[in-house]
Amino acid sequence: MTAVQLNTMNTELWKSIGAIADSEPLMARLTKYAKKLVKEKNDSALMTKEEFFAKLDRAEKQSGRCFSNIEELDKYIRSL
Repeated sequence: MTAVQLNTMNTELWKSIGAIADSEPLMARLTKYAKKLVKEKNDSALMTKEEFFAKLDRAEKQSGRCFSNIEELDKYIRSL
């Protein structure tokens, strides 16, 4: 994104915030959504489509383990 595009988007954001600043319910919704976006940005579990498929490709190349029941799986997980 170019500096001009970023500046335009920033200006639009502040104008929109200014337009709803006098409405407490709208500001509460905006604050809640902004917090959600920050959490999403900081979530290390999120990945791009390319990262997801690369991870799948790596997993397919590794040998897998099979468990005949949940107890075996649980025992294996606890041993890690």
